[in-house]
Amino acid sequence: MAQPRQLRHDAPVSATPPSSAPLIDRYQRHVSYLRLSVTDRCDLRCTYCMPERMTFLPKAEVLTLDELYQMSLGFMARGIRKIRLTGGEPLVRRDMIDLVRSLGRHIGEELDELTMTTNGMQLAAYAQDLASAGIRRINVSLDTLDRDRFAKLARRDGLPQVLEGIAAAKAAGLAVKLNTVALKGVNEDEIGALMRWAHGEGHEMTLIEVMPLGEVDGDRTDHYLPLTAVQDGLSAQFSLTPNGHRTGGPARYFDVAETGGRLGMITPLTNNFCDGCNRVRVTATGQLYPCLGGSERVDIRAALRSDDPDTQLEQALNEAMRIKPERHHFRIDEAGEEPAQPRHMSMTGG
Repeated sequence: MAQPRQLRHDAPVSATPPSSAPLIDRYQRHVSYLRLSVTDRCDLRCTYCMPERMTFLPKAEVLTLDELYQMSLGFMARGIRKIRLTGGEPLVRRDMIDLVRSLGRHIGEELDELTMTTNGMQLAAYAQDLASAGIRRINVSLDTLDRDRFAKLARRDGLPQVLEGIAAAKAAGLAVKLNTVALKGVNEDEIGALMRWAHGEGHEMTLIEVMPLGEVDGDRTDHYLPLTAVQDGLSAQFSLTPNGHRTGGPARYFDVAETGGRLGMITPLTNNFCDGCNRVRVTATGQLYPCLGGSERVDIRAALRSDDPDTQLEQALNEAMRIKPERHHFRIDEAGEEPAQPRHMSMTGG
């Protein structure tokens, strides 16, 4: 078996850049959470996320694993305490586990937590490695337990692999949270049953409103389902009690008496959650977006590849705090409206 590759610790960006000042934006929000996309590629083609004939980025434009690691050190030096690895699908990237191992060595020191969002397709092969590297919980995207419906939605017959991956994660000791996009006319009739199954397996579940990012084959307005309506429907079957649990993300949580589990809801459209925003996103090409729903960005890749990466990275992070908007501007309007942002979620990072 090949030995795991150690990422470089002698790259130009040091673990202690010129400034270690915390990341605080102009609205006095303390940014401590980085969502880091490692690839825009994915082995599914979910209809609400990307078109069937998706054009992915040239690999030369994507940050190397060493660059991703060194950049993360710079973020940690400025007070980032939680990193979530995203994509695309992070586990389709070659040698991805090497980055997880390198970042995992900082858990308990610079990092409080390292997590990952995955579609679960490759999870069975990597669950034990993720646990060994220090990851303790993961998010798995799952919108249905119906195999035919899954195949239609994801354009791939992958449900058995995803369920195998979830089981492997549980066996490896990882806490699993299922992320379910609520889709009108697609899975709204299944949400209660899916929640019962998730809680019965010991998993949390979070419902998400469809987000208007990137062009897809079809119109998102056809499937937009406000979570206020979902909550009303669930309340007719279950006893939902608000819970103050927080994970550093935007979800609001409820305890479900009948299942003994916890349900989260992320509502970018019906309930703006920007007041407490503590996160930024970096794409696989090194573009830092202070807001998922905004067009403001800073080129981190240029800083990393400059002659003075320490100083340039410091200035880039300061600029990101300066331009971070007060709130996002997601909306679902009339059919035919362009998406709020032209970039796809797979490019930005989930």
